[in-house]
Amino acid sequence: MVESSLDPILRFVDFSVTFGRGAHAEPAVKQLNLALYPGEKLAVVGESGSGKSATALSALRLHDPRAVRYDGAIWYGGRDVLRLDDAPLRALRGKDIAMIFQEPMSALNPVLTVGEQIMEPLLAHERLTRLQARQRALELLDRTAIPEPAKRFNAYPHMLSGGQRQRVMIAMALACRPKVLLADEPTTALDVTVQLQILDLINDLHREFNMAVMLITHDLNLVKRFAQRVAVMQRGEIVEVAPADRLFAAPQHRYTQQLLNSEPQRGHLPPIDAQHAPLLRASGIRVQFKLGGAWWRRGGTLAAVDDVDLDVASGETLGIVGESGSGKTTLGLCLAQLQPAEGDITFDGSALRTVPASQLRRMRRNFQLVLQDPYASLHPRRTVEQIVTEGLVIHEPQMSTDERRTRAVRILEEVGLTGAALTRYPYEFSGGQRQRIAIARAVILEPKLIILDEPTSALDASVQKQVLALLAELQVRRGLSYVLISHDLRVIRAMSHRTLVMRRGRIIEQGPTEQLFAQPQQGYTRDLLRAALMLPG
Repeated sequence: MVESSLDPILRFVDFSVTFGRGAHAEPAVKQLNLALYPGEKLAVVGESGSGKSATALSALRLHDPRAVRYDGAIWYGGRDVLRLDDAPLRALRGKDIAMIFQEPMSALNPVLTVGEQIMEPLLAHERLTRLQARQRALELLDRTAIPEPAKRFNAYPHMLSGGQRQRVMIAMALACRPKVLLADEPTTALDVTVQLQILDLINDLHREFNMAVMLITHDLNLVKRFAQRVAVMQRGEIVEVAPADRLFAAPQHRYTQQLLNSEPQRGHLPPIDAQHAPLLRASGIRVQFKLGGAWWRRGGTLAAVDDVDLDVASGETLGIVGESGSGKTTLGLCLAQLQPAEGDITFDGSALRTVPASQLRRMRRNFQLVLQDPYASLHPRRTVEQIVTEGLVIHEPQMSTDERRTRAVRILEEVGLTGAALTRYPYEFSGGQRQRIAIARAVILEPKLIILDEPTSALDASVQKQVLALLAELQVRRGLSYVLISHDLRVIRAMSHRTLVMRRGRIIEQGPTEQLFAQPQQGYTRDLLRAALMLPG
């Protein structure tokens, strides 16, 4: 345990951050005082929009300086980070203080291989040769549990799963062995087995280098397993700070108590329409990706989805689980007709392969998609009103602007936001709030099927519970079907009628959810469940 008599390695003093320059702009973080000690593992938790990520990003001044105002001080190594010139600030980033970002697809360069991007901080700060940097990068890929590191070294970010991209971000952050690691939702996109691997990896590096870690997360199970001390934030302010064991045993603040009581619970699932043909049927779905290679050799191929068959009934929730890279997200994109694939898909009686493009466009209102990374899927230069009502403009052109706005306000309120969000832009919202905007965009068209790719991965426990309750309510009221892709087995168990388990692009086990959880037949499925149970809580 860290001794409180030590001087802090990183300290926020009366720190505030305000987005916008207007006189009426409200601080996102208000007069925050928080210390991180050498070798400490500190977790910062709270609802989406509480200021957790804004606080971490401020430690490296990563906000757009034209859109933000800092007040107070952030001290590191006897210097106020908020007042450093560009050169010493660049020297600090990645070398002394590193960060694992919440949304890897928006943080990784899409035109560089992942190997080149891991080598970049090594070449900038360590003065290694390219050969030495390459070897270190391969070691980091291996340590962060990415299979076949030499092959993935030459892959581009879009060729990797969300979880693999997150592990690349972790490898980049750890490359220069920083003294402080700011981990903003480092396991968000990872299945439970890899969550444990990543936590063990960070723990090993923490002990080896006496690295201080600030973990920003909504996953209280990870906090209980990992953190020595916990700070709870609400609406930009810290409401409680305590050693982890004491906070979980006897939380003092009402808000902390609310967070600890937000575990997903399996309720009464609506009945499935088994009398008619499935709403969605897919057979023989197969997707192969070509991997990058140097000019003197071929890169090879990767079977992301390999001969998958499935069906979804009206009113049913089909859960899909599996390790990162198992093909879950790629399969979801195939079902949404956003990824070319071999095989046949039938939706509501129509074979999509033979449907004319004009008719497919009209049909799209009936099968919508909520993507894993809400920041990448929301247009950064459009307001929330333009984003949420875009589908109405296309599919219901007869509606007036006022009618579209009225429906948008109603949908935003259903997902826990307000009409005041309409005039704002995606960057002004937390990751969890952006995910709710993405859900609103899908629901506003009243589709028959929604493909949900990690719909609660960016949400804290209390908002996750609200969103799951919302999805369940919408399913009952509108007869919706869901394909629910998630690494969180608690969410799958709470929501799904049936569950498919994927591994290396293939379905290895499937069945009614309760039966599969109680009596898994495959060793891989048992390992997934065992890993989930190893997480406290």
